[in-house]
Amino acid sequence: MKPFLLLAVRADDAAADNEYESFLACAGLRERDLRRYRLEQRPLGDVQLRDWSGIFLGGGPFTASDPEESKSPVQRRVEADLRGVLEKVISADFPFLGACYGIGTLGSHQGAVVDRRYAEPIGAVPVTLTGDGRQDPLLAGLPATFDAFVGHKEAISRLPRHAVLLATSPACPVQAFRIGSAVYATQFHPELDVAGLCTRIEVYKHAGYFEPAQAGELKAQAHRSNVTHPPAILRRFAQRYASSRPVKDPAVPRLSAAVS
Repeated sequence: MKPFLLLAVRADDAAADNEYESFLACAGLRERDLRRYRLEQRPLGDVQLRDWSGIFLGGGPFTASDPEESKSPVQRRVEADLRGVLEKVISADFPFLGACYGIGTLGSHQGAVVDRRYAEPIGAVPVTLTGDGRQDPLLAGLPATFDAFVGHKEAISRLPRHAVLLATSPACPVQAFRIGSAVYATQFHPELDVAGLCTRIEVYKHAGYFEPAQAGELKAQAHRSNVTHPPAILRRFAQRYASSRPVKDPAVPRLSAAVS
């Protein structure tokens, strides 16, 4: 099987390693089947899509809707790298799944309005599938409403007309959408369990998502939650797209730097 590629942007090692381990566990992949590339550490280089079964984009502290002049050089470089990848992914309708930061990145690329109107605090929220979501191959068979972990400063307030809305929540109208047949993004974190969320609460307690004094209560709330269904989305993505088949664009350049 061709490996999957996880594009990561978390500078803190504890959060970055937990994210990689979470994607491995939830997608049911072995380390040799999921290669991680930490974009915050080095430029991506060129990606040859035919070398991969699919691409995941994890979350992180960057905010796509920040004014350009406020972004660090690293964030601007990461965003340029991701735009290049998405041009190829969209053109080939290549399997892609972005979570949290990934939805803002894909949404911005496709013309969505991404702003801070529908931010959600860290915790579990009820996510409801749309009619299209209930028929989507990654989501079909999940409960019509299920709990998922979120925590984000920005969200999509308006999708472009060619995007397919798959899921929503009471405080955030776009929890998941699809472009074409194989390009996905979720606002919630399908890779997060309670332990993973508690790791991120500790790592990011001074990052503006919540008041630091709230960290203990947020962890307690996480332990009281009942989040069980979202990992199925990652498993289905991995099972559906694990492949040795060529894609539409066999000439896309190779990823030039090594991955870990």
